[in-house]
Amino acid sequence: AFPHVDPSVLRHDLAYPAMLTFLPHGLLGLVVASLIAAFMSTISTHLNWGSSYVVNDFYKRFINPEASEKRQVLVGRLSTVGLMILAGILALLLSNALQAFHILLQIGAGTGLLFILRWFWWRINPYSEITAMVVSFVVAVYLQLIHPRTGLPEISTPVRLAVGVGITTICWITVTLLTKPTESKTLRSFYRLVQPGGPGWKRVIDKARQDGEFLEAAKQSWDVPTGILCMVLGCFAVYSALFATGYWIYGRHTLANILTVIAVVSTYVLTKAWKRLRLAS
Repeated sequence: AFPHVDPSVLRHDLAYPAMLTFLPHGLLGLVVASLIAAFMSTISTHLNWGSSYVVNDFYKRFINPEASEKRQVLVGRLSTVGLMILAGILALLLSNALQAFHILLQIGAGTGLLFILRWFWWRINPYSEITAMVVSFVVAVYLQLIHPRTGLPEISTPVRLAVGVGITTICWITVTLLTKPTESKTLRSFYRLVQPGGPGWKRVIDKARQDGEFLEAAKQSWDVPTGILCMVLGCFAVYSALFATGYWIYGRHTLANILTVIAVVSTYVLTKAWKRLRLAS
């Protein structure tokens, strides 16, 4: 399909473009139209998501809680344009799709610990989450785009992830301890609704007991550990199935068999654990 391409740049990701060269004109046009539609749908969805987060979770909550509908619409439009410009600038800095994937992976690694610990520790507040997301993004951009241009020694992917997690965790824990905790009424309402349980909520339970409320009586079992187990099993099942499919296609049967077994076992255990989770809730 590409006889004049340098062999050094031939990779698996060229398989799809190579396939397109063999399609007749009608099917090729249909594929191009589908790609454009998917691209436009993805862009519009994420811009709408981003602007809604800016308006509802940041502007209306921290800057102007009494904002009118007209003001919120204006802020939403401005934030949409701003996010689009920032995304365009970031796209120009990226040299390939793999860098974008690594940035997303870095951000997820930095914020992942916070998103898990908020079920176990009452002290985590909105400022903790904002700090984690901002710091993890800044660290990810630096490690992926800026650090390689500084002339400093290259950092391997595992080390980058560890550095990102460490810096982000230190920052959001510091901000958590320096900012005011969430209102007691909100914490109790959250506990009553979600029942996170665990020793990290003991202070909230004790304070409620002093005020005549008994939060721990609402539920006898604590299903968060089961939920986390289901999350881990789900990740194993999904990613094992994805990579197994690829290895089957490439004819690497040993790895395909191993990953298929892992996917099947993970799915089976997940169904059993999920039944316990639903019964507990």
